[in-house]
Formats: sequence, structure tokens, C-alpha cells
Amino acid sequence: MKKYNFNAGPSMLPREVIENTAKQCLDFNGSGLSLMEISHRAKDFQPVLDEAVALIKELLHIPEGYSVIFLGGGASLEFCMIPYNFLINKAAYLNTGTWAKKAMKEAKLFGEVVEVASSADANYSFIPKGWTCPSDVDYLHITTNNTIYGTEIRKELDVNVPMIADMSSDIFSRPVDVSKYDCIYAGAQKNLAMAGVTLVIIKDEKMGKAPRQIPTMLDYRTHVEKGSMFNTPPVVPIYSALETLRWIKGNGGLEEMEKRANERADALYAEIDRNKLFHGTVAEEDRSVMNICFVMNDEYAELEKPFFEYATSKGMVGIKGHRSVGGFRASCYNAQTMEGVNALIKCMQEFEAQH
Repeated sequence: MKKYNFNAGPSMLPREVIENTAKQCLDFNGSGLSLMEISHRAKDFQPVLDEAVALIKELLHIPEGYSVIFLGGGASLEFCMIPYNFLINKAAYLNTGTWAKKAMKEAKLFGEVVEVASSADANYSFIPKGWTCPSDVDYLHITTNNTIYGTEIRKELDVNVPMIADMSSDIFSRPVDVSKYDCIYAGAQKNLAMAGVTLVIIKDEKMGKAPRQIPTMLDYRTHVEKGSMFNTPPVVPIYSALETLRWIKGNGGLEEMEKRANERADALYAEIDRNKLFHGTVAEEDRSVMNICFVMNDEYAELEKPFFEYATSKGMVGIKGHRSVGGFRASCYNAQTMEGVNALIKCMQEFEAQH
């Protein structure tokens, strides 16, 4: 039976990315050594890093004056590194979910933090509107996609302060105006690579301004100056990122990724809205195209477990919703196909017909 992977992260990767990375893990560039055992200083690895950085700059149209680095620690380490490096007096945070809240918690260790708005009282079921950002903050931090709750900011906000964004779960799913941001970071478990590497895009002129001594490993300047090679980088995840970036470019770039994402989401949300058994969990205008959350209608609540078991029997993997929301979550990152989405839709229709 064919499996359809809807895991929220670590998540589905294009098959050719997995196969090509696996080949290099057996024999890297005909060297007779595995990608897993070569030195990161080996002459064959530097071109991997260089090409990956070049593709990121090309796909995102990153302007001059920005550096691209690969780090470890995931987005959770960036929650600390961002205020360590950027918070001088005061920072603003938009609280749209668990990860935004965690980022805000870390920032409070380094200075004053203003929560400009929050949808916590409504279980983060919408992106707050109508708020204003103080003009005297060092930056506004946003989380563009909220994997747990299924909301997403899919266009750049119009604010008059520097922005920093956690784009862990929707980077490379759409074009982004990088010039609007001082820093963009993304833990790679979704659209970029296997878990184990973090992408950071940073505006050069904003580094080194914080009024504090920063430990060497937590200072962005360290990693920019050494080209991600200050310490041993995560070699295999970076290679898988390179293969993914090649795949994105070969499949039409970010414009095509956005088109496919909208097609997948439109089809699945249409079925959720039509089907008598289900309803979506977030405001329609804020629905994520990456993480599609839905629950049983109240009168069919007892069918939640039977539907999960039925969908699992049909090859659906990872559709159980996060405990904070319940119900179901179908994560549709770049590698997801319309075949997979249609298979899930068919399950929903068949289960509806049975009940």
C-alpha cells in the first residue's frame, strides 16, 4: 500500500532528494568515502556549501548586503540568538502561536519586550489585525507560519520598523521580499532539508550593534566571517538542502512552489468546507497552505478516532492534529503532491458516505 506523508516535521522530502543524498552517503563524488565521514574541510565539500548559498540567494532574490549561513540548534536556538545579537533597548513580538511565544520568552532575558498583539485567547485561530507597532523598537519579530494552529502570514507586513521572521515552516513556498527583513531564520525540517541544519539570512550592517558581550558561538559575526565553517557544520543536512534547492529550481522556482501550494490547499479546504463531518479550525483569511487543520463537527465528535483509523488504513501518515488543537492536520509542504491530497480527500468522502 502506498503511503502519503502528511507529517508536520520532520516531514516529506522529494523522492529524488532522498535518493541522491543516499547515494552520496554511500560514495561521495566517487571519492570512495561516505558523505557522512568526509571532512568538512575536504575540497569536495566546499563547492556543496557554495552552491547551496548561491541557490538560496538566487531563489529568494536576496539583495546585496546580506549573508547566508548554516547553523545548528534549530529555530529554538535562534530564539535566543536573535535578541542576543539584535535587541538593544526594546523589541516587539507578534504572538501568533506556540513558537512565537517561545521566541518572546527568550527575548525577555535580554531586554524589554512588547507584545503588539496576540490571538492566544482564541487558541491562536487567527492572525491579529489592526494592531500598531511602536516606532522605537529595535525590531518586530513575526512567525510567518504556525504549524500547530494552521495560520499563516503569506505577504510582507507593512510596518515602519525592521522585521525579523521565523520562516521555519514556509520558507521557499513563496517569493519573499528579503529587503523587508533584518534577519530571516528557518529550522530545516520542512521545505529545505532533513532535520539538523538551520538557515539564517542576515543583514550585514545590523550585526555587532548589541551593547553586550556575545559568546563566540552565539555571535552571528563568527559564522559569517568563517562562511559557516567556524565549527564542523552539519554536512549531510547541508547536502540534502543543496539537493532540495536544485529540485525547487528545476521545478519552476518559488513562483511554481506557491502555485502548487495554493492548488493543494484550495482543494483540501474546499473538501473540508463541503464535507458534513468536518470543519476548519482557523479564520478563513488566515488559513495556512502549509499546515491544514480541521476537526470533526460537534455532532460527529465520536467519529474522530474511527476516521483516523480509516485514513491510516488507506495509507495516510501523520494526519493526527497537535494536542493543542485536536482533530487532524495535513501538512502540505513543497514535496507534497496533488496525488496525496486527492487521496486524503477521497478518504474523507468515503468516510462521509459510510456515516
